[in-house]
Amino acid sequence: MDNYKPPFHMTDKMTSLIAEISEQVGRIIVLQEGVINPRLRRENRIRTIHSSLAIENNSLSLEQVTAIIDGKRVLGNPNEIKEVQNAYDAYLLTLQLDPSSVEDLLKAHKLMMNGLVPENGRFRSEGVGVFDGDVLVHMAPPAELVPKHIHNLFEWYRLSELHPLIKSAVFHYEFEFIHPFSDGNGRMGRMWHSLLLGKWKELFFWLPVEELIQSRQKEYYAALGAADAQSDSAVFVELMLEIIRDSLKELTVVGRNTDQDGDQVTDQDKSATGRLLSVMGNDALSASELMQRLGLSHRPTFRKNYLNPALEQNLIERTIPDKPNSKNQKYRKCR
Repeated sequence: MDNYKPPFHMTDKMTSLIAEISEQVGRIIVLQEGVINPRLRRENRIRTIHSSLAIENNSLSLEQVTAIIDGKRVLGNPNEIKEVQNAYDAYLLTLQLDPSSVEDLLKAHKLMMNGLVPENGRFRSEGVGVFDGDVLVHMAPPAELVPKHIHNLFEWYRLSELHPLIKSAVFHYEFEFIHPFSDGNGRMGRMWHSLLLGKWKELFFWLPVEELIQSRQKEYYAALGAADAQSDSAVFVELMLEIIRDSLKELTVVGRNTDQDGDQVTDQDKSATGRLLSVMGNDALSASELMQRLGLSHRPTFRKNYLNPALEQNLIERTIPDKPNSKNQKYRKCR
């Protein structure tokens, strides 16, 4: 392993976040909120796929992603549709994959990037850089060193005595630093992070961490850049722990709003959509404006408990229906 040790130091903030997350996990398990029913598992899996691909600039909406996975015809960019189909196939393997196996990593990448890149299922054969516009922000290690770096990283994870919450986040950062593939590094790094956590506590297999990453996408990339500049992944680890904590809070909220059969509790649904309609009035408002009127700051919770149910029940409509992800999108009561 060549005494491989990722550059990283523990901070008081990490210690505090680990305690908070561990308490949340324990409470969820004790209250049996961690036993996620099949319907919610599927919904969370779809949300995970949508968010992870959206981070990579896939423009398909959550509704379109759901339709594709349901086998329905969707009008859209063929490559983006293929990305959804591939990601679903890859995530179906989650429970069968061994996160300590490099072979399984390559198997998952082969599915994830099938028909999208020539080197799917193989480490890159050329150098690669990460650009922000025309500016090079990260130059990955030479291609000939990738297999050695990846094997060292996997072996370090296996032997490390750090808490799984910490070492999985360090793994995530180091994976992105190595950038082992010609494409698909972001989605594979996020998937493997969840897989490592799932081997620690099963509920993480079904936790849509990617949705929170998407909502804090600028911070996510800024933390990767800061870790590069400081040669220390601590800032990235702290951010990932915050995201995991907030994802668990989201799961707890959903768990309380769901009965044992997975059907949403009608009174609570009515309460949420009723509040939304009340604050909306006769105005056409953006998602941010609606959240402000509702006093909410957590976008995934707003979409899950307020916006999506109101859309599904045809209580509200988009002002630009043919472009669900438009930056100018607003919502109004159905006429």
